[in-house]
Amino acid sequence: MIVALSAGLAALALLSLAFTLWLRRDVERRFPVVGQRVDLGAGRLHVVETAPQAIARGAIVLIHGASGNFADLHVALAGRLAREGFRVFAVDRPGHGWSDRLAGRAAASPALQAAAVVQALATFGVDEAIVVVHSLAGVLGLAMALEAPAFTRALVLIAPVSHPWKGGVSWYYTAAALPGLGALFAWLIVPLAGLAAMRRGLAEVFAPNAVPADYIRRTRLPLVLRPANFRANAEDFVALCEAARGLAPHYGEIAAPTAIVMGAEDSLVSADVHAKRLERDIPGAILRMLPGIGHSPHFAAPEAVIAAVLGAERRASAAARQAAL
Repeated sequence: MIVALSAGLAALALLSLAFTLWLRRDVERRFPVVGQRVDLGAGRLHVVETAPQAIARGAIVLIHGASGNFADLHVALAGRLAREGFRVFAVDRPGHGWSDRLAGRAAASPALQAAAVVQALATFGVDEAIVVVHSLAGVLGLAMALEAPAFTRALVLIAPVSHPWKGGVSWYYTAAALPGLGALFAWLIVPLAGLAAMRRGLAEVFAPNAVPADYIRRTRLPLVLRPANFRANAEDFVALCEAARGLAPHYGEIAAPTAIVMGAEDSLVSADVHAKRLERDIPGAILRMLPGIGHSPHFAAPEAVIAAVLGAERRASAAARQAAL
């Protein structure tokens, strides 16, 4: 009986492995590289540029949150911002989409990810930008404002994670981030389970708002089910709280004009723990709470996000003129 059970489990593992290999090939065929993979020495970062459609007024970099890639913010905002005259760059964070992990598990550091983005954009001749980040990448944007203040012309935080919180992260992220065993979990369990749970998970992310039409395809979401991508995502989650703990005491040093946009109905990120504390911590930060909006204001209320960007840009321009006097 034990032999039969072992044989059955081995057969299931082989079937699961075969499915993962097929899924990885399929999503890579359907969602190939569309931008430039910039060589940073330790690996390459995928960057997608959208040219301005009006009189140029500087650069913006869009940086996605968890379980996604460049396309999440790109689809929602890049065209709108380009029409406002911005040169828009959307990036795959290290280990996500078509970007290499760059530094193994150490790449979970928001400061390291921020430095990689700054280095990549320098190859496009960009030495300053308005930094727009969502959710988990909130800590990355804050690290960039602290570590690269000359680059960070202004900072726009959408539903940001910024401070340490009580409790941990979902068990499947902890499992996938484990050395050794995490790889087995990501190869044998995640692809099939993730595909089955994807639509239900999206409904929770966007609630109380509807999931945008054709969101999965337009944002290339299945890329996250590739084992290496999912493990990078899990490592970022597991490292996040401690990273926030180290950065939070320094938020008062941020000089970049800062805007925070938060859905009042966000059930994933607490405004009391994160956004409202940021408003108090960062000098001059402006928080806008959006009634009836959940965790993705860039889709549910894009005009509010664009207004926050334009407001931050005006404040940055005014500060630059004042400094020049």
